[in-house]
Formats: sequence, C-alpha cells, structure tokens
Amino acid sequence: MEQKEQMLREEICEIGRRMYARRMVAANDGNISVRLSKEEILCTPTGVSKGYMKPEQLCKIDLSGNVLTMAEGFGPSSEVKMHLRVYQKRPDISAVVHAHPIFATGFAVMGRALDIPIMPEVIVNFGKVPLAPYGTPSTAEIPDAIEPYLADYQAILLESHGALTWAKELQTAYMKMESVEFYAELLYRTTQLGGPRELSAEKLERLREVIDAEKPGKSS
Repeated sequence: MEQKEQMLREEICEIGRRMYARRMVAANDGNISVRLSKEEILCTPTGVSKGYMKPEQLCKIDLSGNVLTMAEGFGPSSEVKMHLRVYQKRPDISAVVHAHPIFATGFAVMGRALDIPIMPEVIVNFGKVPLAPYGTPSTAEIPDAIEPYLADYQAILLESHGALTWAKELQTAYMKMESVEFYAELLYRTTQLGGPRELSAEKLERLREVIDAEKPGKSS
C-alpha cells in the first residue's frame, strides 16, 4: 500500500474517533470519504462504529461506486452515493463528511435551515447552511436532493437526516461539520434566551465587502 493511501486511511480513522467523541454520530452512524486519486475514493465501511474503525477496514471504490478493494465483510455504506455525487459534480473537492450532530440534526428534523445571520464567523464560513429536501436513505433521492446546493455552498442539512460537509481537505471538511454544529447550538440556545439578534443589513453589507476584498486575486 502506498504511503499516501495509508496516511489517508489513518486520518479518516482519526476523524471518525473525533466525531464519535463529540457525539456527532451514534452506534454505526455517519460516513467519511476522501479522494485518493481522480477516479479512486476511500470511504468508511458499513456497520462499523466511527469511534473504533481500523485503517484496513476502509473501502476503496471508483467514482461509479464500484468496489476496487475491501476487507472481507466490510463493504461500503449505501450512503456513499451522496459522497460520490459531490465528487462527480465538484472535481475540486477531495473530502466529504456526513454526520448526525445533535443540534444540527435537530434543525434538520424540524425542517429548518441554518440561515439566520448572527455572527460574522458564520457569514464568513458558510453564508448560510441550507436544508436539502427529504430523500429516502440508500437511494438516489438524497444525491438528487443535494445536487442543487453543491456549487454554491460548503455544508447542508439533510431533512430529517443529518448534515453533510465537503472541502478540499479532510480536516477542513470535518472542521466545517464542527462549525455547523456550533452554529446550530448557538441558534438553539439564543432562542431559549428570547431569540438571537440578527446582524443588520448595514453590517452584513460591510462584512460582504470585507470578504470580497480578501478573496484571492483581488488587488489591494
């Protein structure tokens, strides 16, 4: 096994342990994937707790979902279909994380997007986290539901299901999941205190100006 692949396998397992420790997944929930090459994907196996995965248990598949290598008894999760749709539509993306963090999933179960502008960090990181319509697990309904959001967002809630994040690196994709959960918990707790105070239109416009000015390629 090449050194790069072994390192990615170990990194996936480490991210799985973090997700499990932070109660972003329970039992065998959630899945993680990384683009190994243009046509090869490493992904977590079905039926294994993300807190106790071993590198050799991970599966290697192609962009069509065909299994290239797998340990006996450790096939890929049927939910890998939504990961593959991300890779197919976003060739610049190299990592996808799916989890069921408690607060974010609470909003997803309620059918509510995370779209209230309450903190500059949230605006900078996401703008907002939209809600993809419900899809039957393990079918093409979920990949079809998320596709319209892939070009313009970095994270989405899956109605009555959980959350999905993607990025160019696995650590970044995982950190986005942490940020989504923080955003959801903040909205929940401020609601208990009487409701969050939204940033004004003037503050949002000023923030967008700063964000645009800092984008790569912008001259000073």
